Amino acid sequence: MQKSIHSAQYVVFLELLREKRRLAGLTQAQLARRIRETQTFVSKCERGERRVDLIELRSFCKAFGLSLKQFVAALDREIGKVK
Repeated sequence: MQKSIHSAQYVVFLELLREKRRLAGLTQAQLARRIRETQTFVSKCERGERRVDLIELRSFCKAFGLSLKQFVAALDREIGKVK
């Protein structure tokens, strides 16, 4: 059995990142254009192949129409459900 390289909390983060993109009505390609990256970059971030730093997360949130604070609050709630 293959082990995940990500903690349970990071898996929650990745799920929330995808969910917020979808709720914003954006495809990966549309999000990529908004943040001035490639669709491949977005895909790798969403799959966890590339870790997202805080500055990148802020860009994602702005593209979703959310504040970083709103995203982090949602993440905190979701992680609280996993424990």
